[in-house]
Amino acid sequence: MSHFQGSAWVSAMVAGLVAVVLVADGAKAEGPVGGPGGGLVLEARSGDARELGVGRFVPSAEGLTLAGEPKSWEAGRGETATVIALTSVTCPLSKRFAPALGRLEAAYAERGVRFVFVNVGGDSGEAMREQIGQQGFEGLYLEDPEGSVAATLGAETTTEVFVIDRANTMVYRGAVNDQYGLRHAHDAPRHRYLRVALDAVLAGELPGVAATEAPGCLLNQPTDGDEKREAVTYTKDVSRIMQSSCVECHRSGGIGPFTLQSYEDVARRGRMIGAVVEEGVMPPWFAADAADGPSPWHNDRSLTDSEEQTLQKWIEAGMPEGDEAHAPVALNWPETRWTAGEPDVVLEIPEPIAVPAEGTMPYQHVVVRTGLDEDKWVRGFQIVPTAREVVHHVLVFAAPAEVADDPRKIRRAVSGEGGQFAAYVPGNDAVVYPEGFGRKLPADSVLVFQLHYTPNGTATHDQTQIGLIFSAEEPDYVVDVVGIANPRIEIPPGAANHEERAQQRVPMDAKILALMPHMHVRGKAFRYEVERADGERELLLEVPRYDFNWQLRYAYREPMAVQRGDKLHVTAWYDNSAENAANPDPTRTVRWGPQTYDEMLLGYVEFYTVNDAAAAGEAGGEAERATAAGGLSFDRLLERFDANGDGEIARSEVPARLWRIFDRLDRDEDGVLRAGDF
Repeated sequence: MSHFQGSAWVSAMVAGLVAVVLVADGAKAEGPVGGPGGGLVLEARSGDARELGVGRFVPSAEGLTLAGEPKSWEAGRGETATVIALTSVTCPLSKRFAPALGRLEAAYAERGVRFVFVNVGGDSGEAMREQIGQQGFEGLYLEDPEGSVAATLGAETTTEVFVIDRANTMVYRGAVNDQYGLRHAHDAPRHRYLRVALDAVLAGELPGVAATEAPGCLLNQPTDGDEKREAVTYTKDVSRIMQSSCVECHRSGGIGPFTLQSYEDVARRGRMIGAVVEEGVMPPWFAADAADGPSPWHNDRSLTDSEEQTLQKWIEAGMPEGDEAHAPVALNWPETRWTAGEPDVVLEIPEPIAVPAEGTMPYQHVVVRTGLDEDKWVRGFQIVPTAREVVHHVLVFAAPAEVADDPRKIRRAVSGEGGQFAAYVPGNDAVVYPEGFGRKLPADSVLVFQLHYTPNGTATHDQTQIGLIFSAEEPDYVVDVVGIANPRIEIPPGAANHEERAQQRVPMDAKILALMPHMHVRGKAFRYEVERADGERELLLEVPRYDFNWQLRYAYREPMAVQRGDKLHVTAWYDNSAENAANPDPTRTVRWGPQTYDEMLLGYVEFYTVNDAAAAGEAGGEAERATAAGGLSFDRLLERFDANGDGEIARSEVPARLWRIFDRLDRDEDGVLRAGDF
């Protein structure tokens, strides 16, 4: 049963809530923090990295030493990486982050990392020298009176740090950590962004978080350094665009039909690359741009406007190669097929499937027994076809063992309405959840593989595998997938823009991790919306040009919260006209069915909820200790949560991780706990 359909609550609910709240961490906030001039950026949040310059070449830019000598930041560069840390003696938040910068500089000095400190506060020489002495800064220290360094970096605030690799590629920009903000100060950081970024670069990897906002005083000087940049070249500019958006597939051993790893690779296909980028065919990404702000999608591989302009300028200029010294550091690709990590178990379809050289193939459905003698929590998976060149996509569904011997149950299992367990599309073959998250795979279950093959001119065989990574412990959060479906769709013959809808009410608070629309060859456009309890509608995902060739999973950068009582709406548009070149028969009324000549309306929603069983089990033990320490009572809850002293506990006064328990105690569903609820 999907967790969207409900889950059982175990005993000791009241005791569990009390136990959890008695040990809940209370973050003590200090502030507000004042500062001279400008405003302040409040929080450190993930940004759209490439829009913020991550991945581009950083040219030389000069500031002044404390002796008044013009000098480029490159004079202080490190052997393996360079951190350019903006600072200001007169910005309170900048001062608070300074000790952490000093510690990090010392910690990474022996690993070839050097720090360059750039004062953007217009501070006095005496104040800057005092800062250097107090914090023990050893690296090159520059003041930036003309804003040249800040403009070259596109800097926004006085606390930003930039990690530059040995080839002058910006690989991280943002906050040192999240310890301080305008209205908060924690005893210790929860996220150490700069340290994690440096560790990734030293390991030859890209940081998991490549950009954040940096809380600090806003800079007044212009932040656009593009005017000072040199002419566009392959080595300095285009090669980095290829690395960020193309080489993942178009590389030696990758799934792309050719490589784009060298100047010769890219230049010989330059005009074609420009054409498919302009048409929106490549890179494959079909979500509409965000109305404002950065893209909400973690796996957004589309090119930014500036990247598209750079590529077209390069082609128009005759595709110059440029100085080899400006080339980026080559990316290291894992030699193992298990790029998501070595799996705990590998399951494969029992027999190879023959794929002809020509024509089309109906979907193949293959049942694989897991052989599990106990329930397992899956933290990650990777699907690996053995003939990737002909595998269009794969969906894997988990089902009870009895499904294996009943064709009707197999068809029902792959209908998608109950949600899929794992999915593969070229370029998206693996998902690994954070620690503490997992999907349940019951004992003695089976996996039903739905495989779609596209013959490519050469006959071959495929024996797709799935690798599963198990969690050692029961997770705190349960991941699940539900399919919002309308199996009663009916698309008239010749209809060029036929609309169908489906919806589902959300029965509990949850957070959405990803969305995955699914239609067949008549699919034209797709939309997800959430209707809040007050009737307001919010757009989640707009796919104005659906492409059946790319069954993409749109993964949120930050999970989207939905609450009990919200409604999720999906809307699909279909082109059943003769103008649709992929349409197998425009004279036919098209209904729901599993093959590509049929149609589907499926909006997969991948989400997570609190693991009730784990929380209750942990809370039970804490409850016993709490009882021994003084009993359980509504009064003690008031002491912990009644922030406004009105003798009641509003839902907004309780941490979000306890809302599920709160909702079960809130018998009259009015969003307030009173003594009578107990």
